Amino acid sequence: MSLKYAIIGCGRISPNHIAASIKNELDIVALCDIVPENMEDKISKFNLPQTIAKYTNYKELLEKEKPELIAICTESGRHAQIALDCIEAGANLIIEKPIALSLEEADQIIAKAKEKNVKASACHQNRFNKSIQKIREAVEEERFGRLLHGTAHIRWNRGEDYYKQAPWRGTWEQDGGALMNQCIHNIDLLRWMMGDEIIEVVGMTDNLKHNFIEAEDLGLALIKFANGSYGIVEGTTNIYPQNLEETLYIFGDKGTVKAGGKSVNIIEEWHFADNLDNPEEVKEKYHENPPNVYGFGHIPLYADVIDAIKNDREPYVSAEDGRRALELVLAIYKSAAEGKSVKLPLEKCNTLDFKGRFGNGK
Repeated sequence: MSLKYAIIGCGRISPNHIAASIKNELDIVALCDIVPENMEDKISKFNLPQTIAKYTNYKELLEKEKPELIAICTESGRHAQIALDCIEAGANLIIEKPIALSLEEADQIIAKAKEKNVKASACHQNRFNKSIQKIREAVEEERFGRLLHGTAHIRWNRGEDYYKQAPWRGTWEQDGGALMNQCIHNIDLLRWMMGDEIIEVVGMTDNLKHNFIEAEDLGLALIKFANGSYGIVEGTTNIYPQNLEETLYIFGDKGTVKAGGKSVNIIEEWHFADNLDNPEEVKEKYHENPPNVYGFGHIPLYADVIDAIKNDREPYVSAEDGRRALELVLAIYKSAAEGKSVKLPLEKCNTLDFKGRFGNGK
């Protein structure tokens, strides 16, 4: 019997979630959005029954529909409170990135999900890319030998029109900047591949050409991992005239890999000292060409969460994973604001701590 499913927030990312819920044969019982037209648009686009329940208040949805699985796709600043209310109501969750905008809220989500015995998954869907799964396999099999350093480059473009579509974007209260919104997926992958545990972060951020937003449009960081390896993050929304690339490099003393394309969907370099596979065959087999930067990862992420609910196990991408990605972004923000390196782990940090960073009262 399929799980009762609802989605809260029917904006830009919601079609990927609705498509994944349909593909995984969930029972879509309700949509929720404060703008009714957004719900009507998705019902029409996906040919959903006109009888499907529609709510502008998610608390009413929780009370009346009692869904077993909910996707939270609202503006980032509302993720945490909605998540806590959903968990209180006994629902399992897929939470769009970032899982929250403060570490305190992320910790509350993790603790409450354990207390209520529900599953909470951070929607870092790029972990399910064929290319990324293949690279992860090589990491787990220790084919890289000693990990030396890894780099995440997100060279994208976001213009004023993008921010006008949704005024919450680029604000410290509801979003953050390029690192938190556009770059967090690749930042998550870099941390995951390089051993997760971080000792120290040095960051610089700036707002070079987006004077109509509060947060950064450029973020640069150096990361020292506990295993002795290093990481570099370069994230920007200033690339002329359009998105250029999202790439992830992993360098070990016995292996070199580069994943590129629109959302690290393509293996562009594959070299290992063990010669266990043919690089050209790997590149061909683990190549995807998605229509946009969201990729194809939502469908397998949904399948995994459904399986985790049914078999009472942790999802492949847990709420803790979402917290780790959030912690690294906040550590970069903190280092940039304070002009010095930041030691991890961080216990408390919030995007609101950086309000006013770039002048103009912002």
